[in-house]
Amino acid sequence: MPELRAPAPEPGAPAPESGGPAPEPVEGSGAHTLRDEPFEPEVIQSDLVYKGWVWDVRSDRVAYGDGEIVREYVDHTGAVAVLALDDDGRVLLIQQYRHPIRHRDWELPAGLLDIEGEDPMVAAQRELAEEADLVARDWQPLVSTWTTPGGNSELIRIYLATGIQAAPDAFAREDEEADIRLEWVPLSDAVDAVLDGRLRNGILSLGVLAAERRLRS
Repeated sequence: MPELRAPAPEPGAPAPESGGPAPEPVEGSGAHTLRDEPFEPEVIQSDLVYKGWVWDVRSDRVAYGDGEIVREYVDHTGAVAVLALDDDGRVLLIQQYRHPIRHRDWELPAGLLDIEGEDPMVAAQRELAEEADLVARDWQPLVSTWTTPGGNSELIRIYLATGIQAAPDAFAREDEEADIRLEWVPLSDAVDAVLDGRLRNGILSLGVLAAERRLRS
């Protein structure tokens, strides 16, 4: 396999402290490195609107500028996903039913960070075993993203897993996961399907595009 370069810092990483070194300029641009900026206005009131099985909905009243705004959002636990790449340059895709969109869409193995204190990479390893009965020798952070910043607080971390082999034990799956379909697809074919609009899962799209860029570099 091509050599993999070191990952970039995750979105949401804190900006340099005041008085510290200035951000490195983007090579050849004369501009500072692009980075999301942490900002925490005063939350005057926060109400639990709905307590869900998986996540909650909150309504916050926030001091902003010279006034106040009210924003409702899904209070999310965060999640992880796995871009599993075999020695032939194929990516593992899984297909399962997603009720909100009424589709069986193609996705990356993924799951919630719903075990308090669990390391995200450990959670990713667990999800690959539970959803695909696979383990991996090597793990690297690939890319991370806020899935819907205007509607939920979810940050999902995508890990690149290589050195794939069968897990020692098969996992008993249920509900939508009971009939998961697995497919190993050439990475370039998955990228083409994303750009053609045939695969529309956002996490899958980001993962395969980031993996192709990483390998090409």
